[in-house]
Formats: sequence, C-alpha cells, structure tokens
Amino acid sequence: MKYNYKWTLKDAVFTKDKGKVFSCFSCGGGSTMGYKLAGFEVIGCNEIDPKMMEAYRVNHNPKYSFLEPIQTFKLRDDLPQELYDLDILDGSPPCSSFSMAGNREKDWGKEKKFKEGQAKQVLDDLFFDFIDLAKKLQPKIVIAENVKGLLLGEAKSYVRRIYKEFDNAGYYVQHFLLNASKMGVPQKRERVFFIALRKDLAIPFLYQADMFTQLPKIEMQFYDREIPFQEIFHNYTDRPLSEHYKKFWDIRNNGDVDFSDSSARMGKNPNAQFQYKYLYMNKVANTITAGGKCVLFDYPRYRNFDELCECGSYPKDYNFMNNKSEYLIGMSVPPIMIARIADEIYKQWISKL
Repeated sequence: MKYNYKWTLKDAVFTKDKGKVFSCFSCGGGSTMGYKLAGFEVIGCNEIDPKMMEAYRVNHNPKYSFLEPIQTFKLRDDLPQELYDLDILDGSPPCSSFSMAGNREKDWGKEKKFKEGQAKQVLDDLFFDFIDLAKKLQPKIVIAENVKGLLLGEAKSYVRRIYKEFDNAGYYVQHFLLNASKMGVPQKRERVFFIALRKDLAIPFLYQADMFTQLPKIEMQFYDREIPFQEIFHNYTDRPLSEHYKKFWDIRNNGDVDFSDSSARMGKNPNAQFQYKYLYMNKVANTITAGGKCVLFDYPRYRNFDELCECGSYPKDYNFMNNKSEYLIGMSVPPIMIARIADEIYKQWISKL
C-alpha cells in the first residue's frame, strides 16, 4: 500500500516537485491533499462556501484563494499569471442533480441553493463553467470528478455535451469510473473522473480508440486489496443512536442493508428509513455522505471520528473548524483516491512532456 489511510498533516512529506495544481470547488481540500501527497504543489483554490474556504485556508494556507462563484471567477481579468501555467486544473462540480439518491431529471435546469450562505445556481451548468475556465487558463491537464449517476439513463446526453465542450476548449477527454475501495481507501465510493489532455501536447500519446476517435492513451486501473471495516474499527462512541433510531436497530436481522427492513417489521413505510445504512465488520464501509447516516450493525452508533477520517483517508489532525467532520469528509474526494490518479498522470503523461 503506497499511501497510508492513517496519517497526519504534521508528519506528511509534500515534495512539491511534480507540477502545479489549482483546485476549483475545493471544499475543505480533499483533492488538494491527494495532489500534495503525490508530490504536486497546489497553489490555490476557488470555493463558494465561506465555511469550507475557512477550513481550506487554515489547513492549506494557499497562495491564492478566491471565495466566489465560478461564474464570476472565470470572468476575472486580474488572475495571477501563475494560473496560466498550470500542470493540472482540478475540479469537482457539485453533482447532486445527477445522484441516484436525488431527484435527477426533476431537478435538471433548476436553480438551487446548494448550501446555506451560497447563491442560487443551476448546478448542472457548473461543469460547463469549469470547462470555460479551462479554456481560458489552458492548463496541460484537466481533471473533473463527479457522481456515478452521470453515466446512467438520460444523463448520458450530458456526458456527450461534456465531451463536446472539452473538444471546443482544445482538449482530448476520456472518463473513468473508479472505486475508492480498489485504490487503498477503506470506503466503497464510486466516482467518474474526466481526464483531459491539451491537444497540442497529446500527439506522442495518441492512439486509435475506434475507427473514428483518437485519444491520448492512459491507463486507470487499480486492484488494491479491499479493506474491511474491522480494520479501521475503533471501540468508542461519540455519535450514539437516538432512542428513536435505536428502536429500528434493536430489531435488525443479519443481512439487513438498512433500516427499511426494520421499518417494515414495525408495519411502517420502509422507504422512510432506507438512508440509514448498516456497516458490517467484514465488509468495506459504505460511502461517507454529507448526512452521515451509516450505522454499525454490531453497535448502536454512527461512525466515530477516527473511523470517519480513516474511511475518507483524511488526516487525523485536520482542523475542521466549525464544520461537522462527516459533512466535510462526505463532500470531499478521498485524498488517497486523488493521489493514486495523480501518480498515474504524472508517470504516464507529465513526466514525458
């Protein structure tokens, strides 16, 4: 295992010798920590949420930080010259419109207030604002992360538009569906990554993907051993179940996926409790979500702080400021997931440019 999911910022060694990165939709800096672990220098960020930006600045001390919507950030004419000489432009456009747990098509094209303190935005347009920024800055490589639901159903037409816009911006792009549990992260988390290489740099890497399409060749396959929850279990409770939810836990049966089974046994609507997922000791932990509703099958509690950090490959000494740990980690790309991707991009592309 190249990266240890039990780590601290104070003991980490960041070499900053692999290239420069700028992060958009940076949240608390999950992807930033991944690039830093892989040896990149992350010179700055753009984020709309003041609380997330506060945590980012405290933990990462960025050279440049822009607290504003990407719609205004992309129009700036006073950006530092260093942002026009990036190796990687990184971004995780908010993706709830395409999540299989959300309303999907019903929310497409609607203005939503993503979180308290933010302006209303059409969330499914943010990806294209990000591509507009890439077109302006022209980094060597662009990496964008999003939910698996983007590849399903009617959302596929959105993916086709992403490809078209990257092409218009001067990039070859391809996407990969990756699972963090195969990449050294003790959490089942499937995400799609769009990886784009600027066309003028791509000639040495081009191959014929099919009779019509050329793409810059890159491999993104990971086969790490999956890490069951018992290996990150810490025997203490800091988030117990309330008496209300303990009633569901008390009548659980082995094999139950979530509280909906218990709800049905009570004669109640099972659909009301499906979000409360069980964590089994012998299985990989479920995806950390912003709501933090995963419950241990063997103990009447949610994941504790240490388990949350290790599941998310977050450093134990990260300063969460006034943000709930499960919210911030659930909103973030696991650092080790990004580190593994960044390693491959450096090895297969950047080191050969």
